[in-house]
Amino acid sequence: MRVLLAGASGAIGMPLTRRLIAHGHEVLGLTRDRTDTGPLAALGATPVVADALDRDGLLRAVDGLSADAVVHELTALRTPPRRYSGMTPTNRLRAEGTTNLLAAADVLGAERFVTQSIVFGYGFADHGTRVLGEDDPFGVPAGNANDPAVAAMLSAEQQAFTAPEGIALRYGLFYGGDVDDVRALLARRGLPVAAGGILPWVHHDDAATATVAALEHGRPGQAYNIADDQPATWREVFTAMADALGVPRPRHLPRWLFRRAAPYVASFAVDTTLRVTNAKAKAELGWQPSYPTYHDGIRAMAAHVTATRQEARPA
Repeated sequence: MRVLLAGASGAIGMPLTRRLIAHGHEVLGLTRDRTDTGPLAALGATPVVADALDRDGLLRAVDGLSADAVVHELTALRTPPRRYSGMTPTNRLRAEGTTNLLAAADVLGAERFVTQSIVFGYGFADHGTRVLGEDDPFGVPAGNANDPAVAAMLSAEQQAFTAPEGIALRYGLFYGGDVDDVRALLARRGLPVAAGGILPWVHHDDAATATVAALEHGRPGQAYNIADDQPATWREVFTAMADALGVPRPRHLPRWLFRRAAPYVASFAVDTTLRVTNAKAKAELGWQPSYPTYHDGIRAMAAHVTATRQEARPA
């Protein structure tokens, strides 16, 4: 297939570009930053420069091109924003950006449309020990500060399902592919932890593999949970990460202080307990995570750091 990948230069976009090309697909890599065109071209993608929030500019950029599918991986989340207002750019990308990408799909002649979503659409709340599946309520407002983010997730999915072959991927929390950035953040103790609930996680590489599988095998009109096999707390994951990467353990904050310092992050890292099943993705997409637990993914992160250091040593 020829695929327009929106967000091709992002943390999931780069591994996804590599995997799409490895599977024989042709990638049109949409980015708004011209400095990203070189790395995308080096991977074998054809860069397309446009801002997905500029509808007219986006449609001009794809005019004269064709594609079989559009994959929407646009966010503005290099790191989790501390405050709820920090989600506004990503909310716009999920709502307005999806609208504009669907218009681009019409210009391109693309019928298949795969959008990123996230498991937090099930609700930033304590769901107890119940394991949630794709048929559980999604996008229901709770009357709190996360309602705009939840509404944006729901908008992205509902709009995607208007495409002839629309599919939504509800990712867990990403980790792994941004090892250098996260290691630097942990090294300066800029990523605190607190006691909190349990969350679904997925390594960037596994998310990319699942996305290729959804593109190739997903059923139109369906949502899929994309998470590994072992949910874990924010504190468990980042403490284990610090230990494996050889940096100081994160500062542990009392819950009340974490909520004050980073209210948006606390809404999930402290106050949410959420387990989801990945059985549907495994059965229908033929997907299996290469890193079934965060322990496996963190070992791969540590191996990457070791290999990078060895390559950097003078001969």
